[in-house]
Amino acid sequence: MNQVNSILGIKISTLNLEETVRFIFESINDGNIILREDLNAFKLSLMKSGSPIAKAFDRSTFINADGASIVLAHRLLFNRRIPRVTGCDLMPALVKKCAEQKKTIFLLGATQAVVESLALNIEAEFGPDIIAGYRNGFFGENDWHEITKQINACQADFLFIGTPSPQKENFIISNIDSLTSTQFVMGVGGTFDVLTGITRRAPNWVQRAGMEWLYRVIQEPRRMWKRYLVCNSKFLILLIKEKLKQFTSPKQQTQ
Repeated sequence: MNQVNSILGIKISTLNLEETVRFIFESINDGNIILREDLNAFKLSLMKSGSPIAKAFDRSTFINADGASIVLAHRLLFNRRIPRVTGCDLMPALVKKCAEQKKTIFLLGATQAVVESLALNIEAEFGPDIIAGYRNGFFGENDWHEITKQINACQADFLFIGTPSPQKENFIISNIDSLTSTQFVMGVGGTFDVLTGITRRAPNWVQRAGMEWLYRVIQEPRRMWKRYLVCNSKFLILLIKEKLKQFTSPKQQTQ
């Protein structure tokens, strides 16, 4: 059973990585398509600014805390720690379970070279039957029908979307009802690049310290500095406002 806590108005799963994988595979047997979302400071800032990605979160079956900022915020607001379940950790765990359960996957995102490399790596580890299909992430709204047609034709069980926000959320919310055989959908952002070694993930001690965002800024300063400066500032303001509300509404501390 998936337990949730609310943070800044968004319900966050309290399941750890292993529990999340078990919950997903138990849930897909119910016959409904499962949409997993993850939350970090960037996405929360987008949502609070009126971004349409909020529709994807409203439609989601459950939401994991992806960013260390969300874990820290929950601890500051409610004095309790929730597990951080990132796409980089969850996707490999799900792919492994898919191989065990004879489920197939579709990879949508990244460059053609990266997605092909990832598909080959997965096939090399788990056999050729696990990959139902793949496509690069360079597409627009005019390509949506073609993409969903391709996914349906290969009858993929799991769909992993490795494109940035809000592109992946816009695609998901507009096309999830058109997926006829897919049981599970998950946006994974830049995970394809990480899994193929194009992008290096922060060492474990940096992740544990909650400084993975700084590691990404150092790797890609031109692309990432503005995102983290602006979004983290907005997130901090939201967090301060929420904490101030607790002083006037003590009941919120019991969530």
